[in-house]
Amino acid sequence: MACLGMAQADQSGNVNVSLFGKRLAGSGGFINISQNAKKVVFAGTFTTGGLRLCVDDGRLAIPCEGASRKFLRHVEHVTYSGELARETKQPAYYVTERCVFRLTSDGLELIEVAPGIDIEHDILAHMDFKPIIRNPVLMDSRIFLPAIMGLERTLAGLSIAERITYDQQRNILFLNYEGLHLQTLDDIEQVRAEIESRCKSIGKRVATIANYEGFELEQSISDAYFTMVAYIQNRYYKSVSRYTTNPFMRLKLSDALAQRELGTVFESGAEAHESVGKVE
Repeated sequence: MACLGMAQADQSGNVNVSLFGKRLAGSGGFINISQNAKKVVFAGTFTTGGLRLCVDDGRLAIPCEGASRKFLRHVEHVTYSGELARETKQPAYYVTERCVFRLTSDGLELIEVAPGIDIEHDILAHMDFKPIIRNPVLMDSRIFLPAIMGLERTLAGLSIAERITYDQQRNILFLNYEGLHLQTLDDIEQVRAEIESRCKSIGKRVATIANYEGFELEQSISDAYFTMVAYIQNRYYKSVSRYTTNPFMRLKLSDALAQRELGTVFESGAEAHESVGKVE
């Protein structure tokens, strides 16, 4: 996937970054990159020239609109061809601060709108053409809030259920917390529910190995997390071995677990597996 700038775009999905009036900016590697990527995302503000934006309580506001439009009926110069993209079936998206378009066989379709933005007043009134409008949805609300978005979990593509595997022959439950970031009490509840459901379906106590590499836990929910860990361990585990190579996380985990007499944390997966073998 390629993410590139967008100075101008038009109703056919063409993009211009190279020629504006008599000013030649040139394309550099833009053409090679955009034509060879499996998917392209063009990013830029919706208008330009004095545009001012602000976010208040998760809603986007535009106290001063830009003087120049960027979504034109026809771009001044075609640096990226929407027609060629349609022929090659290359997915293309056009992302701005207030809305998102995607390229379809009929032209640009409005698919997402920022919270606080009025389609007629803030979008259509500042375009030279009317895009296809079927059923646009709100842009991800996390974009407009100050909290960390938690993209690691999204990009990793692993649900809590996918992080839990069971070796029936050895009666070992594997918990893969690698890269997992728990931020809310709801996150903790989701982990508890998935582990408890899996353990109940197994029907007996299990030996457990938990991988805490890259694991992150918000301080404000730390007590709640370890209370949950104690609940699960006391009811469903016959033994548990946890590990992380991160010395800070290992110390943090060890201190919290020791206070609840829940065991120690190993420095490597090999040590954790060896410990389970001794219990077996």
